[in-house]
Amino acid sequence: MENVVINSNGDTYSNLVSSRQALIKVAKSTGELIGNYAGNLCATFNVVSATGELIKPWYELKGKDRQGLKLERDEFVKGMTEAGYGRGTIDVYWQRIKEASGYQTTGNRVTANLSTDDKTQAELKTILNRIFKAEEAGEDCKASEIKGILMNAFEHVGGNVDNLG
Repeated sequence: MENVVINSNGDTYSNLVSSRQALIKVAKSTGELIGNYAGNLCATFNVVSATGELIKPWYELKGKDRQGLKLERDEFVKGMTEAGYGRGTIDVYWQRIKEASGYQTTGNRVTANLSTDDKTQAELKTILNRIFKAEEAGEDCKASEIKGILMNAFEHVGGNVDNLG
């Protein structure tokens, strides 16, 4: 086994410790800052009754009701972009803000207990729609050869082929 040399002179090690502590401090506060921003978004844009009961959270607003929120989102994107963050990072932070406001992502939602046939039907629909999309794009795929069999299976477990695509 080789001897590992660690540069542990005072300044180098002190810088390492300081940078680690700074990173930990910021990492810990990120959740708190997201929570604060989410709380302010809720206070500003949630639709509430006269008694303060939530009617519609900000992340469900549509159309005209969303105008102010759209401006705020644009300012958020602008600020993050100016700070050097890319679109992917910006979208991840926005998703975290939505979740801190009460939004439940699809994977985290409680779903009803689906039967095996219901799950199979849903998966067959996904597969068939993927094949249709590939065919529309002009792709030559082997799956097209068994599309009829898959459509029969989809119908057999309760699916309606007219609702595909």
